[in-house]
Amino acid sequence: MMRPKVVLAFSGGLDTQYCAVWLREQGYDVHAITVNTGGFTPDDLAAIRTAAQRAGVANFAVVDGRGELFRDVIRYLIAANATRGGVYPLSVSAERVVQARRCAQHAVEIGAAAVAHGSTGAGNDQVRFDVALRVFAPGVQILTPIRDQSLSREQETAYLAKHNIVIPPKTTKYSVNRGLWGTTIGGVETHRSDGVLPEEAYVVTADPAQRPAAPQDVILRFDAGVPVAIDGAPSEPVALIERLNEIAARHGVGRGMHVGDTILGIKGRVAFEAPAPVTLLSAHRELEKLVLSRNQQFWKQTLGDLYGQFVHEARFFDPLMRDIEAFLISSQRRVTGDVWVRLHQGMATVLGATSEYSLMNSELALYGEASRLWTSTDAAGFSKLYGVHDELLARAGRLGDAARKGE
Repeated sequence: MMRPKVVLAFSGGLDTQYCAVWLREQGYDVHAITVNTGGFTPDDLAAIRTAAQRAGVANFAVVDGRGELFRDVIRYLIAANATRGGVYPLSVSAERVVQARRCAQHAVEIGAAAVAHGSTGAGNDQVRFDVALRVFAPGVQILTPIRDQSLSREQETAYLAKHNIVIPPKTTKYSVNRGLWGTTIGGVETHRSDGVLPEEAYVVTADPAQRPAAPQDVILRFDAGVPVAIDGAPSEPVALIERLNEIAARHGVGRGMHVGDTILGIKGRVAFEAPAPVTLLSAHRELEKLVLSRNQQFWKQTLGDLYGQFVHEARFFDPLMRDIEAFLISSQRRVTGDVWVRLHQGMATVLGATSEYSLMNSELALYGEASRLWTSTDAAGFSKLYGVHDELLARAGRLGDAARKGE
């Protein structure tokens, strides 16, 4: 009798190793798939393959999803300058759509009876995976052993030990998600609003003692809002982000802690490391200030915040998202130019920007000095007219006060 197939979204971490062993023991042929959305070295992928084989999966595959991650999600997050709580660049939520889509497609291709993921019942990822899997593999059963059994990481570790799979203590203590658009870290410190992550918990950025004493300046070039070169060397976006992650991480750039509202309505907290996203968003935002009108910037921020919120909250498939994406692409037509950024001791500081579409035209107007567009008489007349509104309000207030006193 043939065993039913289940496709497991496999990261090689504690949760997905548990899922692989448990599903196998329930009588499934486990087809583990790792969707590479960045952050993996060749050694990492080899270690994940070994973990899958050790867990007894029937088949293991690695799929490169970095290109479509940038094309379908990150491109728009950059255009939107999207962050959560003003600090967190949506590192994990950006990846889940691509990961779930690839897993669902694989399940359909091999005729799997179910798709499984290792999300818990407390966080956002369970919703992101469930929604996307139902969109891309309707009718296929979704299995969630960790959520269904309400397991602690210690219980999972003990279960795997009985199956001769030893989990390193750090893996038990911290949950790490590493990807192209950043790394998130969860652990005992993030369960409190005042917890401070210890230095050894960070996995990407250099600790303060190892950061270079001298700053490093980088030049980032954007073409229609897309990063296309670093220090004058052209690069396709994925390679550029990976390179910038390496450079900025050496200087400790991109560390942060974010507390915010989860999809389930409770407060959550996570540590993150996002060297390239923090650097790119700072640079992109400065370039936009130079080339976009005031009204464009206002509505971009408004719709960009909404776009980031929908990505975070598993609303990626709402038709409104395609409408906002069209707006964002249109807004980026003139976001072309170079931005100088200084990386030093955990900070990415924008030094300046230039663009052929710059609205800061020194040939026409010098802020605070002189202008060829108007005379001093024009300026005095404008200031007078501009103040009429407030003058009328003040007069009305004084008259009203006087009338009340007369009563």
